[in-house]
Amino acid sequence: MGKKVVVGLSGGVDSTVAAYLLKEQGYDVIGVTMEMWPGENTQKAIADASRVAQKLEIPFEVLDFKKEFRQNVVDHFIENYQKGLTPNPCIVCNRWVKGQALLDKAQELGADHIATGHYARIEKHPKTGRYAIRNSATATKDQTYALYRLTQEQLQAMLLPIGEYNKEQVRQIAENIDGFVAKKSDSQDICFIPDGDYAAFIAQQGGAGKVGDFVDMAGNVLGRHKGLIHYTVGQRKGLGIAFGKPMYVYGVKPFENQVVLCENEALFRRRLFAGNLSYMAVERFTDGMRLQGKIRYAHKAAWCTVRMVGEDTLECVFDEPQRAVTPGQSLVLYDGEYVAGGGFVLPEEMHN
Repeated sequence: MGKKVVVGLSGGVDSTVAAYLLKEQGYDVIGVTMEMWPGENTQKAIADASRVAQKLEIPFEVLDFKKEFRQNVVDHFIENYQKGLTPNPCIVCNRWVKGQALLDKAQELGADHIATGHYARIEKHPKTGRYAIRNSATATKDQTYALYRLTQEQLQAMLLPIGEYNKEQVRQIAENIDGFVAKKSDSQDICFIPDGDYAAFIAQQGGAGKVGDFVDMAGNVLGRHKGLIHYTVGQRKGLGIAFGKPMYVYGVKPFENQVVLCENEALFRRRLFAGNLSYMAVERFTDGMRLQGKIRYAHKAAWCTVRMVGEDTLECVFDEPQRAVTPGQSLVLYDGEYVAGGGFVLPEEMHN
């Protein structure tokens, strides 16, 4: 393949170093900032990325991906919250925007590759020969979970140059490029909800939802909730009601408009179902396959056994009970250091 690469530049440390490393490796680098959501943060990112491109002496473009981002990421996020699910918008964005929309644009520009500043590696799986995301060189900053829905075509074209480095090394490299960028803190927020108030954002977009009942596991009414969008599995704070003992969100029932509460012990379970499956290191999941599963970004991967229970649905049984399995989040399955694939966690009632 050729040596022209389109690098997604956010103006932050990781993407800056990614572009720098690729240029050092002899690639013809084009820096682009993906304008996905209007606002002050986006304008600041564009300004910072433009400054980086000047420092690196590479061409720079701003790409208008607001339509793709709205349709594939924001609308999906709102719809899922209204259904009582807890989506991870970064996973959807990596698949449809940073993966597909960026690749389409790169091909228009005559580039063979796209690149981002994710902490992960792309390699062919030693047994299957399929492209797969492999754990980054540093366990403390591993972003493989958020990349599990990338396609074989996207993986073949993608470069992840900082996957071999840890964060301290990346910051040291950044110091040689731009001291200002090197000191920037990592972004922790969802880019279109910088204050982290998901419920207020969804309400502002016209999806506030209605008040309803808190109920216990037996269906007894305990009090009133302020709308399903305010609650997620495992939540303890912000219930707005005192019980005399710690109570947690067990789940939500969108059709009944109820939030089910429980004590901590009830949050642990071994079995879950996942649908809308995505395959990476393996072409299909087979019954009895032993893998390690993560049920959220910060979750420690745990051993499990999977089997197919439909054309696009699998059952995952963990060896040990896991806390707060959350519908709408992703189950990501690993074969050693490689992402085998995964899917979206389904509501429990769909399989009871």
